[in-house]
Amino acid sequence: MSTSSYQTIATESSGSARWIVLNRPQVHNAMNRLCIRECRAALAEAAQDAGIRTVVFTGAGERAFTAGADISELQGMGPGDILPYNREWLNFFRDVEMCRKPVIAAVRGWATGGGTELTLACDFVICADDAQFGLTEINIGVIPGAGAAVRLTRWLGRLKAKEILMLGRRFSGAEAVQLQLANRCVAAAEVRSTAQALADEIGQKAPLALAAAKASVNIGSDFGFDAGLEYELQEFVRLFSTEDQKEGMRAFLEKRSPQYQGT
Repeated sequence: MSTSSYQTIATESSGSARWIVLNRPQVHNAMNRLCIRECRAALAEAAQDAGIRTVVFTGAGERAFTAGADISELQGMGPGDILPYNREWLNFFRDVEMCRKPVIAAVRGWATGGGTELTLACDFVICADDAQFGLTEINIGVIPGAGAAVRLTRWLGRLKAKEILMLGRRFSGAEAVQLQLANRCVAAAEVRSTAQALADEIGQKAPLALAAAKASVNIGSDFGFDAGLEYELQEFVRLFSTEDQKEGMRAFLEKRSPQYQGT
């Protein structure tokens, strides 16, 4: 899918970062099925572009990152309809986690429901002091259906996961940082520049090493302890077949900045 065909998102490049902008501000950037598919297509396009080092998700306008699923699309669904629909959400978040490039969420305003779930799949979260997170699905008679219960339990423990899931309260950007669900909370006007600065910093690192680090956390940590150690070791060993490893160590010994090519 080419960028010109997107209807619900916009894409732009800044430095070595590809920004994917959820572009339905009239509904707080709520995501319908088309939006999910277009996000997956844009992410795949960025993953295949050697000139792109990071991906940043954000929302159009100042009011919302994304309010999550478009409820008007779900209201009339039964179990037979919702199952394939929610598998698309699962697949999208898995794409984000499995992408070999770092993915940043730049969050302003509403980021409830599926918005919070998307941030849980990202590698870095920069949020505004006006951000509103929350897994609020319990308030409309359901639960998150794309992995939030599992991710939260693994990261925060059962008690905190149940509190977030079963009370359905919203929490601020500052609280997200305290919960270790966001890296930084900044003034709303600084979210984009802060996310771009982070993307630029990441873009100076060795791309293949970044991919190995991400995979070691996202995949290796899901194994048993010994299997996880072995997975990390194999990622480490593979890097010694790359030109970037040679360049990085050569630059270190020559006391200069490395020039990584992602090879």
